[in-house]
Amino acid sequence: MTDRLYYTDCYLRDFTARVAALAEDGRAVHLDRTAFYPTSGGQPFDLGTLAGIRVVGVEDDDAGIVHRLASPLDAGAADGVVDCAVDWSRRFDHMQQHTGQHLLSAVFEERLGLKTVSFHMGAESSTIDLEGKLDAGAVAEVEARANQVVWENRPVAIGFEDARDAHGLRKASEREGALRVVSIEGLDRSACGGTHVRSTGEIGTVLLRKLEKVRQTVRVEFLCGGRAIRRARVDYEILAKASQALSGPFEEVPGLVTGLLESSRAEEKARRKLELELAAYHGKELYQTSPVDADGVRRVVRRAETGNLEDLRAVAQNFTAQPKAVFLAAIANPPSVLLAVSDDAGMDAGKLLKAALTEAGGRGGGTSRMAQGSVPDRAALDGVVGRVTGDGR
Repeated sequence: MTDRLYYTDCYLRDFTARVAALAEDGRAVHLDRTAFYPTSGGQPFDLGTLAGIRVVGVEDDDAGIVHRLASPLDAGAADGVVDCAVDWSRRFDHMQQHTGQHLLSAVFEERLGLKTVSFHMGAESSTIDLEGKLDAGAVAEVEARANQVVWENRPVAIGFEDARDAHGLRKASEREGALRVVSIEGLDRSACGGTHVRSTGEIGTVLLRKLEKVRQTVRVEFLCGGRAIRRARVDYEILAKASQALSGPFEEVPGLVTGLLESSRAEEKARRKLELELAAYHGKELYQTSPVDADGVRRVVRRAETGNLEDLRAVAQNFTAQPKAVFLAAIANPPSVLLAVSDDAGMDAGKLLKAALTEAGGRGGGTSRMAQGSVPDRAALDGVVGRVTGDGR
C-alpha cells in the first residue's frame, strides 16, 4: 500500500519515491509513497509532475494510489526512484477551501444548529449541503462569524486517534482503528483525510454566495482565500460597468436597475395596448375590404415565409368578430397555421383544423372559434391549407 505523505505534511511539495508498479502503457504509476492527494471526500486530486511528466489524475484503487500521467513513464524507471512535485498553487487553494468548509460547517452548527450533509469542491467555487432552512440574514451572520475566526488565526491541528477514544467529533465516524482528526482550536473536531492549512488565518477571506434548495437540504456556495478575492474583483468590475452604463454611483445601481425595469414594463404595456388597437382597426378594415363569396362569407387567407402566429391572433379575432367571417393564416418557417371563424360561419375551427393537422402529421387544436397548430414541413402545411380552404392544394 502507498504511504500517504500528505496525511502528516500537507505542505510537502517536492519528494522522491520508488516506482512500485507501472501499467503496460506506462501511464498509470503506483509509488511506494506519495504527497499527491487522490480525489476523495469532496476534494479533487492534486496535479503536478512525476519524473518530469505531467500528472493528470490521482485515484485510490485496491493497490493504493494510482497516478495518471499525460505521457508514458519509461519502463526502465520501474523499481527506480523518481522525483515528484505537487502543483502548489492548486494544492494550497484546495487546502484553503477544505479547511474553510470545516470552519463553515462548524459555525453553521454552532450558530444555527444546521448539520452538514455533503461537501463539494468545484473549480471556481465550493458548496455545502445543510439540513434545514436558511435565509440571507442567517448567511450574513455565519459569514461574519467565520471571518472573525479567520482573523483570530486559530491553530488547525492534525492528529491520529483510536476511533474508540475520538470523542467530541462534529460528525461521528463509523470507521474503526486509527482516525485522522483535524481540529480547529476551540471550535471543531472532524475525522478527515483531506489536506488543510496550519491556521485559520491561512484560509483567508470567507465569502458566502448563492443559496439553493436541493430536496430536503439547502446548498450554500462559498469561496475562500484567493478564490474569494478573485470573485470580489469580478463582482466589482461588473458593478463598475453597470454603474458607468447607468451613469450613477455604485450604491444607486440596484435602484436604477429597478427603475429601468419598471419603465420598460410600462412601455411594453403601452406598446401592447397600441398593437391591440392597431390589430382591431386592421381586422375591421380587412373585413370591410374583403369580398363576400356565394355563401355570404368573407374569407381571408394570409401566407408568409416567416413570422409569428401570435402577432396575427388579434387581427384574426377582430376580423371574425364580424358576421360570417373566416380567417386563415399559414407561416412557412416554422410551418404553422391559425384558423379563426365567426359564430355564424357554419364551421368548427377546432375540429376542422385538428383533423387537417392529424392527417398531415402535425399537432394542435383549439376552440370552435379559433385554433392553431404546427406541421413537419412546407408540403404538409400546403396540405392543411388545401383541406381547410377546400381547394385541394
